[in-house]
Amino acid sequence: MKRLVDALKKPTLRVRLTMMYGATFLAAGVLLVAVMYLLVRDRLGEPGSARQVFISGRFAGSADVGTSAAGQPPGSGPLTVDGRTLERVTAGVQNYFDATMSSLLWRSSVVLAMAAVVAIGLGWLMAGRALRPLHQVTDTARRVSDRGLHERIAMQGPDDEIKELADTFDAMLERLDRAFDGQRRFVGNASHELRTPLAIQRTLLEVSATDPDAGEEVRRLARPLLVTNERSERLIDGLLLLAHSEQELHVRERVDLAEVVDDVVLVVTPDAAARDIAIRAQTSHATVDGEPVLLEHLVMNICQNAVRHNIDGGSINVTCRAHDDDVVLTVANTGAEIAVRDVGVLFEPFRRGRDRVNGERGSGLGLSIVRAVAYAHGGRVTASARPGGGLIVEVRLPARGSRG
Repeated sequence: MKRLVDALKKPTLRVRLTMMYGATFLAAGVLLVAVMYLLVRDRLGEPGSARQVFISGRFAGSADVGTSAAGQPPGSGPLTVDGRTLERVTAGVQNYFDATMSSLLWRSSVVLAMAAVVAIGLGWLMAGRALRPLHQVTDTARRVSDRGLHERIAMQGPDDEIKELADTFDAMLERLDRAFDGQRRFVGNASHELRTPLAIQRTLLEVSATDPDAGEEVRRLARPLLVTNERSERLIDGLLLLAHSEQELHVRERVDLAEVVDDVVLVVTPDAAARDIAIRAQTSHATVDGEPVLLEHLVMNICQNAVRHNIDGGSINVTCRAHDDDVVLTVANTGAEIAVRDVGVLFEPFRRGRDRVNGERGSGLGLSIVRAVAYAHGGRVTASARPGGGLIVEVRLPARGSRG
């Protein structure tokens, strides 16, 4: 009942079209009944004229059965009727006229109401059939927004307004796909070209920092430069991974995400133990179709982010399980309180948290990479502020065999 009330308050396009079809049919039916009523009324005539017809025609034609004036033979003179008989005849004609018109109006109204119900049902079916191509456009747009810009509507059929809309949407997707592909290629190529000079710089700095012939000032300067160089290399690697994860996956393998989580927890445990952060992992068999390297980076970035933004003596809870048609990975960590309005922007590139391990600043791409990898696998990622401080990140990926 509530859904019906909501649908009437905010009717969909299909409901509005059905109401329009029904109203048009009802208006045409009312007009038809009114015209028929007037035509029948005109054909029967008014009761007064019917009285004259009845008397002049019916009685005059039956004069052979009456008595004429002045003793004339039957049928040879005018028929005389007393006033009481005439009133009864007039009342009978009036009743017949009223009953006929009332019956005609009542029966026509009943038939019109039944036909209106049938027309509304047919209008509902016709509206659904007419809007079916729009549902195809909507479904494609939803899949494109979830999985990437590579799918097209490619609508077949007559060159009508809906096909023109679908073709325009396909052309827009094509332009956007080329633009994003060009951007990703640029980021990937630029990042790849920057790795070589950074590697050379790191080698030179390491040599300078360990060269006994170098002065103390040179060695002291080399150490912060090495830290800066390492941070730049992490940024370049993150950009490369982000560009790679935003591309469509052409090869998928069977991956047990629970095993990936267990391996990643072992890797981040030493860093967490150094700050007395307790990590508790609860995993069960959860298989997905995807790229193992990207999925490992997804789990690694979430767990490393949970360590970096944690507090000394805090905790991290990691769970991985299969739920219905999804595999759900949840990482909850303690930490500083986060405003609700700031949670959404954490997934934007180069958005960094304020509380890091010993003031360490990351590349700001961790959660951006997580979101890109999740979307590339047909999943989604959400985050929420943890009561008392910290963050809860949940990743949902389609379970193996559940993808359409």
